[in-house]
Amino acid sequence: MRKKRMINKFTLYISLVILTFIFLFPLVWMLVSSLKNEFQIFRDMQSLQAFLPPAPADVEGGYFHNYVAAFQRVDLLRYIVNSLIYTIGIIIFGLIVNSMAGYALARFRFPLAGFWLGVIIATLIIPPESIFLPLYVLVYDLGWVNTYTGLIVPFIANAFAIFLFRQFFLDFPKELEEAAKIDGCSQIGIFFRIIVPLSKPVFATVAIVLFINHWNDFLWPLVVASDESMRTIQIGLQYFMNEPPIKWGQVMAALTVATIPMLLIFAFLQRYYVQGLTHTGSKN
Repeated sequence: MRKKRMINKFTLYISLVILTFIFLFPLVWMLVSSLKNEFQIFRDMQSLQAFLPPAPADVEGGYFHNYVAAFQRVDLLRYIVNSLIYTIGIIIFGLIVNSMAGYALARFRFPLAGFWLGVIIATLIIPPESIFLPLYVLVYDLGWVNTYTGLIVPFIANAFAIFLFRQFFLDFPKELEEAAKIDGCSQIGIFFRIIVPLSKPVFATVAIVLFINHWNDFLWPLVVASDESMRTIQIGLQYFMNEPPIKWGQVMAALTVATIPMLLIFAFLQRYYVQGLTHTGSKN
């Protein structure tokens, strides 16, 4: 039995390693291709050399020549800053608004609470594209076109985030809140002094979900941020594909730069992310 258990564990680990490499192949190929010129990219396409960096003697202008050329070709740094302002703004305000809404649904008893929860969850089935036109008209009437306000405000409230917060807060020990009330702490004080510091997993989970969703946004920034100075990174990447000549090395360099923030935020918050997914959904 012990030998069989060890064989099963070894098989599991080997399978996980193989799956890891399969999922990493596109990222590795993109990163390696960003270090090559056009000829090398297509020459190595059907061999293992596609996943290996070129020899230093075969590189003209250094390994990072495509990155330098990409930043010189378009204002890539400006697009990255715009995307960071857009996504971080949604995350900061979204965590505050959605966490307070989730806490209210988990703790407070008010008329039609179940109905409003159902309405919030029901909005998840509405395709975002179906409301872009009326949303754009509203943003236009408010004078928010080509502004960070127009990019951020419409997406602060998020039904999925509210649901995650509610599910997490349902498991939160009420004894801690009652003890704080006995000490004279107000309801808002309980939330920010007791609930928030002890809820890092769900906050990290929601932050990662919001960051990935809005860092990759294309349609809404394209509609509401038509000015070149307001373009986000996803809009800026289209320049490399639509404006000839298409330099695939520069395309891969720009894609690598656009991918780095997502990898970093997940790397730093993955421990809390897993905990958040584990704790949410354990109660109805």
